[in-house]
Amino acid sequence: MSYVDGFVIAVPTANREKFRKHAEMAAAIFIENGALSLAECWGDDVPDGKVTSFPMAVKLKENETVVFSWIVWPDKPTRDAGMAKLMSDPRVQPDVNPMPFDGQRMIFGGFEMIVKA
Repeated sequence: MSYVDGFVIAVPTANREKFRKHAEMAAAIFIENGALSLAECWGDDVPDGKVTSFPMAVKLKENETVVFSWIVWPDKPTRDAGMAKLMSDPRVQPDVNPMPFDGQRMIFGGFEMIVKA
C-alpha cells in the first residue's frame, strides 16, 4: 500500500503567492523523483484549540496561515530514494529557492497507509 509524507506549516499570509510558486516548483521535483501526487492546502477553516490544534502545533503568529500538505508515494523505499534525491537537488537549495516560511516550525512525518477508500 502507498506511503504518505504529511506536513503542517505556518506561512506568512502575505506570502501566499510566493508559497504557491515555491510549492509548484517543488511538486514537480517530487513527481520527478517518484511521488504519485502532492497536495498543498491553504488554511480556510482552522480553529484555535484549547488543548491541541493546528495553530498551536505550528506556533501560529498573527498574519500567518496554516498550510496542510501531503505527498503520496508508491511505497516507503521509493519515498526514501526520492527524498534523498530531492535533498541533493540544486533547485531546492535555500540559496536558489528559499522557503517562504519558517521551516523550524514545520511538523512532518511519514505514514504507512492502512486504509484507502
